[in-house]
Amino acid sequence: MSTKVSDHILERLRDWGVDHVFGYPGDGINGLLAAWGRAENQPRFVQSRHEEMSAFEAVGYAKFSGRIGVCAATSGPGAIHLLNGLYDAKLDHVPVLAIVGQTHRTAMGGSYQQEVDLHTLFKDVASEFVETVTVPEQLPNVLDRAIRTAYARRCPTAIIIPGDVQELDYSAPTHEFKMVPSSLDRSAWTAVPSQESLERAAEILNSGAKPAILIGQGAAGARAEVERIAELLGAGVAKALLGKDALSDELPYVTGSIGLLGTRPSYELMRDCDTLLTIGSSFPYTQFLPEFGKARGVQIDIDPHMIGMRYPYEVNLVGDAKATLQRLIPMLDVERDGREWYDTVCGNVTRWREVMERRAQQSADPINPEYVAHALDPLLPDNAIVTSDSGSTANWYARHLTMRPGMRSSLSGTLATMGPGVPYAIGAKFAHPDRPAIALVGDGAMQMNGMAELITAAKYRDLWEDPRLIVAIWNNHDLNQVTWEMRAMEGAPSFLPSQQLPDVQYAAFARSLGLTGIRVEKPEDVEAAWRAGLQADGPAVLEFLTDPAVPPIPPHATWEQMEATAASVLKGDADAASMVKQGFKAKVQEFLPGREK
Repeated sequence: MSTKVSDHILERLRDWGVDHVFGYPGDGINGLLAAWGRAENQPRFVQSRHEEMSAFEAVGYAKFSGRIGVCAATSGPGAIHLLNGLYDAKLDHVPVLAIVGQTHRTAMGGSYQQEVDLHTLFKDVASEFVETVTVPEQLPNVLDRAIRTAYARRCPTAIIIPGDVQELDYSAPTHEFKMVPSSLDRSAWTAVPSQESLERAAEILNSGAKPAILIGQGAAGARAEVERIAELLGAGVAKALLGKDALSDELPYVTGSIGLLGTRPSYELMRDCDTLLTIGSSFPYTQFLPEFGKARGVQIDIDPHMIGMRYPYEVNLVGDAKATLQRLIPMLDVERDGREWYDTVCGNVTRWREVMERRAQQSADPINPEYVAHALDPLLPDNAIVTSDSGSTANWYARHLTMRPGMRSSLSGTLATMGPGVPYAIGAKFAHPDRPAIALVGDGAMQMNGMAELITAAKYRDLWEDPRLIVAIWNNHDLNQVTWEMRAMEGAPSFLPSQQLPDVQYAAFARSLGLTGIRVEKPEDVEAAWRAGLQADGPAVLEFLTDPAVPPIPPHATWEQMEATAASVLKGDADAASMVKQGFKAKVQEFLPGREK
């Protein structure tokens, strides 16, 4: 039997080491689906409940494996559904390939059913490489370039294959004019800055008395080097959310997350430092960085298109974080005068941990949402993979979970879209079937798409060596993050028609799928629920009934925001009394004296 274009595509994916494709079927990719049958499902087709979830699963797979994530969808509606997940990949710089169908070439341009101008549709999200295959000889070059570009630019790419092209006999490009052959190999490479720029950077870092380091996901491969330079400089290290797992939170000088969802020590570190070294981060909120002109700055980033942004850095080092730091470290002064700054940073971290302990222990109705995350922290397995959804849950993820060496974690950092928490965890399970995955989600995201994707978890549970996948839901009947943003930023009370959510029995739904389902209504049952989930022999849903009135107070909490929040109470916020009480209780913990040592 002849080899079809669709057969060659799957063969080429296997040659590139692709072992999973996350997708949803449709007649626009019938040729590919038939090829999957002939290939005995290699690479494995992982069926989601919705194409958007396929894209998110591919992103999660790529984030936690370091390999390209691949998703597939039909023409028209299926291809459109991929967009949100692909934009998540684009904004978080993750290599993902989308393979989508298209109507037959004979029908294109004829307003045919499900015909969409897919090249235009994908031109922004897959701006680095999107191509339509019209003849067999375009392969393998188009597929190879799509994969190489996704890896090299850390971005999503897309190839569009009309249905009739999928079923053509494959013929390779020949040694002729206007043929483009291709090859598979992709060698490793490392970018390093010039010696002169490294020397200028060293001069700046050596001159500082109060150095601060900000790291993002680009520092993940340079853990030892970041620790070394922090210790040499006596610097505190703050982390952008995408860099939460790039360095252990157990180190005394690691101040935790930065920004609106960040910690007080990170805010103080940026406020008071006189030197800033940013490594592998494009953290966008300049108001959380040092005041312009107060600190001298150096940035390290592998992407020359992302360098020199966010802050007026004096030196911008374009290079791989590990290789650049290895060259920079020998240029730094080993002997530094005094450790007052370092001791202050470490003291702020210790005090903040005490504050978070006290906040988590505050009573609420019925359960303090901070306590749910705080109770999980000491129970996390050393090899855990943690995903967080967007919303108020991300506050508790950012502030209460201590990342230790070997742990992995992520969320939608730049797009900050709702809905990736559960599919990220599913993608992680296919990347690392021998590790437990834990998704932290709000009830809004769970109702949006998480419940349906529990079906996917149930479908594939037997493929995972470690079958544990915990989905923890903060059920507070409220789209809580937006509610608090309305109060703090707009001075507006909660608008119940948009914010209030129905109470859904998530644990019962999980049990209907044959999964473990536990509904927790009292704080004294929180820890036991976590232990039960971690001991389950398969996916588990833990549903915690939490208090929406516990505020995700920002680390800097300006008077203007406090006044706006108070104004929203006066305008008739439905949760006013409880909100004032909980907000006062949470904020006052920062001003209580530290415990006796």
